[in-house]
Amino acid sequence: MPSAISCRNVGKVFVTGRNRVTALENITLEVPEGEFLTVVGASGCGKSTLLRMLAGLETRTCGDIEAAGVPVTGPGAERGMVFQNYSLYPWLTVLGNIKFARQLSIHTRDRNSSDVETASGRADALLHLMGLAKVASAYPSQLSGGMQQRVAIARALMTRPRILLMDEPFGALDAQTREVMHDLILHVSALEGVTVVFVTHDVEEAIYLGCRVLLMAPQPGRIDSIYEVQLPRHRHQEMKHTAEFLRLKSSIRERISGTCGIRTDTELLQKLSRKATA
Repeated sequence: MPSAISCRNVGKVFVTGRNRVTALENITLEVPEGEFLTVVGASGCGKSTLLRMLAGLETRTCGDIEAAGVPVTGPGAERGMVFQNYSLYPWLTVLGNIKFARQLSIHTRDRNSSDVETASGRADALLHLMGLAKVASAYPSQLSGGMQQRVAIARALMTRPRILLMDEPFGALDAQTREVMHDLILHVSALEGVTVVFVTHDVEEAIYLGCRVLLMAPQPGRIDSIYEVQLPRHRHQEMKHTAEFLRLKSSIRERISGTCGIRTDTELLQKLSRKATA
């Protein structure tokens, strides 16, 4: 299967005065077309930095990145980005926010009336797909967090990107809303046939959504391991209680702790308790 994303020996060094901090080192990765790849790891391992480089929002120090077969030198129409803080325009309605991407110069070259009509139909289709038709005329301040994130996803999908990059998009949502968004994004990504790279701190979320879970380690940020998720592609919430799901969840959590030197085993806790009461 062709690769939607290809990274070869990618590295990132931040330089401030005389200080040099290696944020990412030797990132080599292939993401097949149509895959839903989730990325986890301890804080400071470079998850968001990697995602921003894939989006063309952050430059790399070394290595090569290709998206949809094209070298990444900046943002591109083939890639959509969804942030945690929604990034909606408060002066635009829901429909206005969704249509905004089509107004950028990169999408307006050589457009004709037929293109405008097609874009309008696309916006209406996304409104219904995301369950936003009844709030099309509302403004972001009038929406819940979950509804705002639906608008952000619809906007990112407006230009039919081949790749959707998501940086902890559901981190600020309550547990119940997050579950609804999980099932929604799985449905939408399958329907659109889009490749997804999804950064999260939540291991359970990573397993439930992902075909594979990429685990990154810190200091410097690097790929530690990749886990295949052996669950049916059509997911449902009850799967989170299966033996396979719980085994994988435990394994990934233990490895994350290991990569950052944090021990949480019972024996260590018992030793600390004994010292505290001595």
